[in-house]
Amino acid sequence: MISQCHILESVCRDLFTSVWEVKHPSKTGQAESAESAVQHSLYLGLSTQHCITASSPFSTQQTNSSNKRSKWETSVVEHKNHARELVRKADLSQWDALVIMSGDGLLFEVINGLMEREDWKQAIQTPLGILPGGSGNALSASIHHYSQSLPAWNEELLLSCGFIICKGLVGPLDLVSVHLASTQRLFSFLSLAWGFVADVDIESEKYRHVGAIRFLMGTLVRLASLRVYQGRLAYLPVKEAPKPPKGSINHPPSTTQHPSHCLSLPCRLIPNSSPKLGSRPVRTNLNQNTVSNSSNNVITNMRPEPKKDRKATALVDSLLPALDQPVPESWTVVKEEDFVLVLAIYQSHLAEDLWTVPEATADDGLIHLFYVTAGISRPALLRLFLAMEKGAHLACGCPHLVYEKVRALRLEPISPQGMITVDGEVVEYGPVQAQIHPGLARLICG
Repeated sequence: MISQCHILESVCRDLFTSVWEVKHPSKTGQAESAESAVQHSLYLGLSTQHCITASSPFSTQQTNSSNKRSKWETSVVEHKNHARELVRKADLSQWDALVIMSGDGLLFEVINGLMEREDWKQAIQTPLGILPGGSGNALSASIHHYSQSLPAWNEELLLSCGFIICKGLVGPLDLVSVHLASTQRLFSFLSLAWGFVADVDIESEKYRHVGAIRFLMGTLVRLASLRVYQGRLAYLPVKEAPKPPKGSINHPPSTTQHPSHCLSLPCRLIPNSSPKLGSRPVRTNLNQNTVSNSSNNVITNMRPEPKKDRKATALVDSLLPALDQPVPESWTVVKEEDFVLVLAIYQSHLAEDLWTVPEATADDGLIHLFYVTAGISRPALLRLFLAMEKGAHLACGCPHLVYEKVRALRLEPISPQGMITVDGEVVEYGPVQAQIHPGLARLICG
């Protein structure tokens, strides 16, 4: 019988070794640079044998030499939306969790790939973890913050997130359903932005080789030529829209009362241990088919299932009217039409060093809406972002900054040119609306 402490020690050692190899490839004899090496999607933990470990991104599929009970697989992301394709086809019954080693953009692909599956209700319950490996690591910084740890950056943040994954605690994660003018629907875990924040995010891509400091460089460049955008903004205040009741798709009914919001993944680390609240049942492998991608990484296809009416099983956005219809009277319509930025965020951090919503949690059921109206000076806007590093921007008393807690929103740009981003990714420019779905996904958190 292997004790839980022994297994956790083994898991931590393997994970941190893998992390170190990624950050310091020259010290492990690997020719790949750290910048390219971190663009990987890690599938963490298989486990018919109830034990998890993590792989080096330079490997394919193998078994942990220190513990033969565990198995993992690594898939290298080769192009945009590759991760989306992988999770859409994968047999998720073989995996206890999906861990992404990259920036926020790759997790955005994974979540949308899961939600595009016929079995999305089950697929989105797969625990998701993230290791910061990109220049935009907002969710990693947020998870670290939720663990009530002191602020951390770079390698310290990476090791903290690695340890959190080793602990294996799983909690709910809110997702936001985003509707675009083309009728496309996306799912977001981090933010929706228009104006200054979106401009900085996308225009600073040219500086991504310098890491997270790219956002500071982009901010200074955009401040030098501050833009004002015209548009209409409306939102549904929290007081007008209570959380969906438990027992909905957002809050599956539990069979056992439990005082904590966190579920337990580590119970599978102990042989013969009984599963705790919310843990997924042991799964068997029936009639599998496997294919290989061009990197010789094995991807397991799902067992064929009868076709279902996707519209009948789709997630309903009950708070949103059609985009071509006026918003309900219960919504608040913002009088101003000239904006410097609009930011809807649902995590505590917008970047590693931007503590945007100190009170936010991963499952608070809220969209935290910020907007800055025209007339703000460049020095005042710079002071806001400098104060945001310490979470003190709301204490600045800036008359142009407005903060609201909402359940849904609609943004209609009037300016003919501009950028809208969802989780840092550029989307179609035009009218957009969104609503929160509390606890729809599951996150490996501290």
